[in-house]
Amino acid sequence: MPYRKRTRNIYDPDSAEPFAVSRSRIDRFLECPRCFYLDRRLGLDRPGMPGFSLNNAVDALLKKEFDILREKGHAHDLMKKYGIDLIPFKHEDLHIWRDDIYRYVGASVIHEPTNLQIQGIVDDIWVDKNGVLYIVDYKATSTQDEITLEDQYKQAYKKQVEVYQWIFRQMGFAVADTAYFVFANATKKPERFDGRLEFELSIIPYEGNNGWVEPTIYKIKECLDSGTIPEINPDCEYCGYSSSVNSAL
Repeated sequence: MPYRKRTRNIYDPDSAEPFAVSRSRIDRFLECPRCFYLDRRLGLDRPGMPGFSLNNAVDALLKKEFDILREKGHAHDLMKKYGIDLIPFKHEDLHIWRDDIYRYVGASVIHEPTNLQIQGIVDDIWVDKNGVLYIVDYKATSTQDEITLEDQYKQAYKKQVEVYQWIFRQMGFAVADTAYFVFANATKKPERFDGRLEFELSIIPYEGNNGWVEPTIYKIKECLDSGTIPEINPDCEYCGYSSSVNSAL
């Protein structure tokens, strides 16, 4: 399919309507302001990537499993194993926050000073006896190494839950600094495949700090309002590729 410039979801500096900025686009801005600008201001997104169907399947199955306990008000055995005294949070808007209706919005709040609508799709939320919420994210992987949050690419995971923490605080909820990552690790231990993957589940806590989120929103607004495309980012492989192509032509 030939590449086409997008005509929707493009920022108009003269519009009074709130402009949606998703958690993933915040991550894009942090990674490369130029790519963010080309996408949100000019409609020139990066080339698409295949969907992670297996990851999505794991997410769906974990949600079903925790939803059974959510209805009963019970903790999961995995939570008990890790000494986590919480239960899955039950709320009438959970299906919206998790985007079960596929509108690609999730939990959202308008940042009044910039008129940007910050939004993000959560996997799950747990709650303690005092009504304090804990952001939870599911991750699927397959590794024989110890699972940690220290890998370079996992730093984006931390930013991800910190944006969610910020959104829910702006929505008026009490949100703990602690977030939890539920990892489903496909093990290679079985001698036979037999058409089945076996997963080992683990939980890794993370102490978030969303103090960077609001200053970043102001920077995003400044970037969007600018009439100048940001400079090429030497650390961005997409910028490097397009620059090399232009030089070769």
